[in-house]
This record gives sequence, structure tokens and C-alpha cells, in this order.
Amino acid sequence: MSRPEPVQQVKHRRDLALKTLVDAVPYAGFLGIVFERHGDELTAVLPYDDKLIGNPVLPALHGGVIASFLEVAAIIELSWAMLWDELESGRLRPEEMAANLPRLPKTIDFTVDYLRTGLPRDGYARARVNRSGRRYASVHVEAWQDNRARLFAQATGHFLMPQRADG
Repeated sequence: MSRPEPVQQVKHRRDLALKTLVDAVPYAGFLGIVFERHGDELTAVLPYDDKLIGNPVLPALHGGVIASFLEVAAIIELSWAMLWDELESGRLRPEEMAANLPRLPKTIDFTVDYLRTGLPRDGYARARVNRSGRRYASVHVEAWQDNRARLFAQATGHFLMPQRADG
């Protein structure tokens, strides 16, 4: 019987896998988007930066930045959900992910609801995969700033899933 992996090794393996996945989306780095992970749950964080302002008179976050933030959160959540079982079983090793990273889902359509002004402060988002099949997935994303009950944007996206090597 094999011994369970030490908790710190599990945490390191998961964090390395998530970093590799996020690094595969260069625009996430340009915007400064990072992800906090608790188990398999991800929260996207958009740290405030002056370059994100679209209307300096208000000031307000640019609508394109908000949409991109939500779309990145959706794609990373969907990809993370696809990789989780393989990562946890050991079939996918984080050290080898960069060279063997599966293709990311492709956006079919993405609808954003701007609910209130994005203020000049950090933003947070969580995505939920509503449906994920072999060819198609649907994801809903919600974004907030100071209070999770007061969303400033939400989105629904439909994605074409990458073809797997086994199918």
C-alpha cells in the first residue's frame, strides 16, 4: 500500500499546475490577473492598475478589461476542471505540463452584463462550469469588488472543447 503524498507536496503540485495553466494565457499576465486556489476552487483576481482605467473622469475600469477578465476566468476554470482528475491521479505531472499542455477551449460566444461601474480597485471573479461535454461547454462568471453580493459584471460563455488525443 502506498503512503499518501504529504500535504505540502500536494499543495505545491497543484499550485505549479495552476501557474503553468495561467502562464499559457499571456493576456492574463498583461492584465495582471492571478488566481487564488483553495482545493479545486479558483478565484480570479484583477489587481488594480492605472492602465486598466477606460474613463478617467469617473474613473472606471475599461469595459474591454472587464470582459477580458471574465473570459480569462472562464477559460482557466474550464481548463482547470478538465485537468483536475488527471492531475490528482498523477497521470499529468505539473513539471511536464508546459511541454504537454492540452489546447485551451476556444470561445464560441461570450455575453457580458455590465451591472455597475467597475471602480478603481481590485476585482474578483468566480466561474462555474454549467455544462461540459466532449465538444462543447457552457460557463457562467460573476465579478465583484468589495462585496460579493454586489456584482459589477457577469458573463455567460460557450466554448468549443479541444479534441483529446484519445478521442
